[in-house]
Amino acid sequence: MLRLETIICTFSVLSVAARADFKARNCSEVREACTARGFSFAHVPLQEIPGEHLRVCPQGNTCCTQEMEDKFGQQSKQDFESLVDEMSHELRSTFVSRHKRFDEFFLELLENTERSLHEMFVRTYGKPYMQNSAVFENLFAELKRYYTGGNVNLEEMLNDFWSRLLERMFTLLNSQYVITEDYLECISKYTEELKPFGDVPRKLKAQVTRAFIAARTFVQGLSVGREVAQRVSKVSSTPPCIRALTKMMYCPYCQGMPAVKSCKNYCLNVMKGCLANQADLDPEWNLYIDAMLLVAQRLEGPFNIESVMEPIDVKISEAIMNMQENSAQVSYRVFQGCGQPKPAGMTRSTRGVSDVFNARFRPYSPEERPTTAAGTSLDRLRIVWNAMQHSVVDIKEKLKLSKKFWSILPEAMCVEDRVTAGNASDDECWNGHTKGRYFSEVQKDGLTNQVNNPEVLVDITRPDTLIRQQIMALRVMTNKLRNAYNGNDIYFQDSSDEGSGGSGSGSGCTEVCPTDMEGAASEAPVVEADRSGPVDDSAPLHAPSVALPTMLALSVLALHRQWR
Repeated sequence: MLRLETIICTFSVLSVAARADFKARNCSEVREACTARGFSFAHVPLQEIPGEHLRVCPQGNTCCTQEMEDKFGQQSKQDFESLVDEMSHELRSTFVSRHKRFDEFFLELLENTERSLHEMFVRTYGKPYMQNSAVFENLFAELKRYYTGGNVNLEEMLNDFWSRLLERMFTLLNSQYVITEDYLECISKYTEELKPFGDVPRKLKAQVTRAFIAARTFVQGLSVGREVAQRVSKVSSTPPCIRALTKMMYCPYCQGMPAVKSCKNYCLNVMKGCLANQADLDPEWNLYIDAMLLVAQRLEGPFNIESVMEPIDVKISEAIMNMQENSAQVSYRVFQGCGQPKPAGMTRSTRGVSDVFNARFRPYSPEERPTTAAGTSLDRLRIVWNAMQHSVVDIKEKLKLSKKFWSILPEAMCVEDRVTAGNASDDECWNGHTKGRYFSEVQKDGLTNQVNNPEVLVDITRPDTLIRQQIMALRVMTNKLRNAYNGNDIYFQDSSDEGSGGSGSGSGCTEVCPTDMEGAASEAPVVEADRSGPVDDSAPLHAPSVALPTMLALSVLALHRQWR
């Protein structure tokens, strides 16, 4: 009897203790936390209830109903995706804003250069230029078409320009002859051999191709980086990932501890599992960033597009002067190779041509640039370029900071106070089961390293298709950037096949097209005259004296057709 009384007494004490403990762990704090977070539940228990209905959180006594756990799952998915979006916002905005800035600058540079040349030539050449201004318009139109992704081969375009310029100038210098289309075609064969424009075409071709290849490829690279960052930031959470996120972020609510945050290492394992595919992007992303930094150097070096485009009018003038000074020899050589054309007669008098000019054309030196309207455009161009130099320095720093972004993203997310316990001791954080130390080892980065992730079930045999497409897009762009750094252009017939989000096209080559930095081409053999009629040695000698200033007009005319 005494023993029975002892047992009853013991149970009574335990029952009182249990009731006291049960009361201490009521769910009022959970109700307040849910209300503060904006949750709207049909029912939140006033005190803990048995948790056999739970599928994610521990099934002991709990403050969660099935409805609460389901909504916690939905909210954890939204929280995770919002956090990734927030953490990648600066990266994405960097590529968006810098792509827009550089693209606008390069287009403005082209427009200002064309305007500057136009204003200077109007002032210098007047009516002859105005009558042939379409030549220059076509030149800049082709340069703009290349920059914006058109299938333009810069070398071929520039080579064709100098051939057409030679034809036009030769016609004007020898206006006492009838120059037919067939004869002009013969003349074009001697452009490389005669070198009527001196060394200017070779140098200008090298500078323009390098500068435009670098500028276009750099902006394309920013475009690809922008698209990749935007697409990869839109994460698609798998069911195992959502379960792990729910367990980490909201199961403390069910345990009556809404204020307790995740242990950092626990958070790292969850994030590394959920972001395993994103981490696999990192190696190719880092190579892409390195290639972008290389091409950025070209925007600062001697071949930068501004230093090439600003003095292009002076360089063209220099070429025309070379042709003007050597016109007698050029005409003589052409007559030897192509034969002497038929005289034009009185209707082809040169008198009207020379009367157009009142001074001998000469090129401007940089110190003699006009100070009127033309100078205004150049000043605008320089102001824009000075600002852009700061932008180049800025984007280089931003690019350096973006290296390893995808592999350190889990670490960046797990230092957030809203996710982890921060500076709390190892025993005061949520370990997935209760408040206490987290003992599991932190996994390495990447998909294959998640095979033993204790928190997220990851299928390492099924890589994310979208991520693989972005890896390929970066690989393709990195190859283009490396070639651009070396002055080579690559044309991809359909970059979308590689999953690229950037603009593309190129020089029209299907392989690497080496830029001819030496401007050397195979010289055409001298063709013996096969036309009847004597070679008039005096004719070419008279031409320069009559059309010496004429070269100015020729330049405009010739430039018109060639730059097309």
